[in-house]
Amino acid sequence: MSKPRKIELLAPARDANTAIEAIKHGADAVYMGASSHGARAAAGNSLEDIAKVIEYAHQFNAKVYITVNTIIYNHELETVEQLIHKLYHIGVDALIVQDMGVLRMNLPPIALHASTQCDTRSAEKAKFLEQVGFSQIVLARELSFEEIADIHSKVDVPLEAFVHGALCVSYSGDCQASWVATGRSANRGECSQMCRLPYNLVDINGEIYEYQKYLLSLRDLNRSSDIEAMLDAGVSSFKIEGRLKDVGYVKNTVAAYRQAIDKIIEKYPDKYQRASIGKSKISFTPNLAKSFNRGFTRYFADDVSSNRTMASLNSPKSIGEPVGRVKRFISANSIVLKELTTELHNGDGLGFFDTGGPFKGFRLNRIDKNTIYPASKVFVETGTLIYRNKDKHWDDELARDTATRLIDIEITLRTPSRNLLALDIIDQRGNSITSTIYIELQDAKTPQIEARRRVLEKIGGTIYNITTINDLTGEIFVPASTLADLRRQAIELLERTHRMRYERDYRLPENFDAEPPMGIELSYHDNVSNRLAQQFYVDHGVTKIKPALEVRQPEHELTVMTTRYCIRRELGCCLKTSNAKKLPFTLFIASGHNKFRLDFDCKNCRMKVIKT
Repeated sequence: MSKPRKIELLAPARDANTAIEAIKHGADAVYMGASSHGARAAAGNSLEDIAKVIEYAHQFNAKVYITVNTIIYNHELETVEQLIHKLYHIGVDALIVQDMGVLRMNLPPIALHASTQCDTRSAEKAKFLEQVGFSQIVLARELSFEEIADIHSKVDVPLEAFVHGALCVSYSGDCQASWVATGRSANRGECSQMCRLPYNLVDINGEIYEYQKYLLSLRDLNRSSDIEAMLDAGVSSFKIEGRLKDVGYVKNTVAAYRQAIDKIIEKYPDKYQRASIGKSKISFTPNLAKSFNRGFTRYFADDVSSNRTMASLNSPKSIGEPVGRVKRFISANSIVLKELTTELHNGDGLGFFDTGGPFKGFRLNRIDKNTIYPASKVFVETGTLIYRNKDKHWDDELARDTATRLIDIEITLRTPSRNLLALDIIDQRGNSITSTIYIELQDAKTPQIEARRRVLEKIGGTIYNITTINDLTGEIFVPASTLADLRRQAIELLERTHRMRYERDYRLPENFDAEPPMGIELSYHDNVSNRLAQQFYVDHGVTKIKPALEVRQPEHELTVMTTRYCIRRELGCCLKTSNAKKLPFTLFIASGHNKFRLDFDCKNCRMKVIKT
């Protein structure tokens, strides 16, 4: 019978505090940026802070992955190589990388994970990445469960898939819109978020069919109801997006998915096993709707090409939950609502869609029954639906210490000889230690078992939870101070033992006969930006390489996005349906000085966004 598959809940962290809170609330691993070359330039961390996270995480066998997943320029290769050596030295478990040049650096044997920026959307690509030495592969967000299952059947390394958070409208790693339009490269961690801008949908003559709509702004992914289906498809690592999100967001999403995943693991203990150790006790009830979201979508989970409502066409902001409609507008600072669907609090953030306009937000100064008093002047029509996108009580609750994570231990106190007192500890990580102290043992004049128990139980401030105390010493007298010293000594020995026994993953060997599925010619879509990446591909049979746009931009029209999402389908005008004629065949989206042509590949159900 095969061993249960290890299942990992992987959480984002913008900084050390967020990473530690993620682990405390139940994450099996965290991913965070290094000081440079992470795909979120605003979420870098020092070596000292990363080391702090590693020390905390490894106590629970939780992993720390560092993103070095931008493309790298030639003059940066040596700096990145030095950085990776430092990361390995402090105990990082794996690097998440995009640039194949990393595989030609003189590196320590650190494990490598293929970033979502590698744009892995086929079994052939996944197999190639496995063959060249990646030990975990992040799949494209657009894949259906059926497609994931196909990839899982053809590779042996764990597959990582996004389960929650913001969605890139383009296949990740293959979006050049930001670079072409603003000079800020998504492949360098500086995305200007062109997909979150309002656009006009126009025809070749400039006639407007949709005005100032957020046509490329997708809702947020939420597959909390799909955990079992994702496990069945072969997902081993469930990734929450959000390295720029605040700590409250991370606490809430991690706690929610911890509970959902644990239910399935408990249901199928012979199939699945949690990847880390320690039980988290949460002081709040997780609620995914309470954290920042643009509305939710399961995206292409079932590969239903007729799926709509994937986009948030009216706003790229977090709209929140509806709380009631305007019954009467008294003044700009006094509004009466109809029956409230939830309790509001002073300081809440509220908002509404202005007639024919954008989402407008305001802060609630106070509330009296059904009358709300905004902190600033608000003009809203009767019947308008009001939303709450900031719940002050919720935020205040999450700002407190909301979780503890503990490891179960069993303690045995015994006397191997007349002058020796021993304390044995076995923990659920598989560690077993014995700490001893020499003492002149004396017979007790009064019962001592309860007194000794009280001393041994005083392990507050540690990560341990005592499940059993076996006192085999009988009626002897041990000074409380001596027993406390023995207890502290034993805990320290247990922690040293675990650090020594902690198992790291290492880089897999590279098969130089592996052939890239892209063939022997690479385009700018393959993001080759340095000589080492060129050498890597040449070593694997590639004969012609066009460099990344960031290195040399060709002077012709460019496909800056390839998407599985389709604007025509979202608007109910798919070219395969009778409603296709509601929109002209040739369409453009325009925002400010930027104008892009839309090409529709109906055979493959893809849309291309082209800068002309």
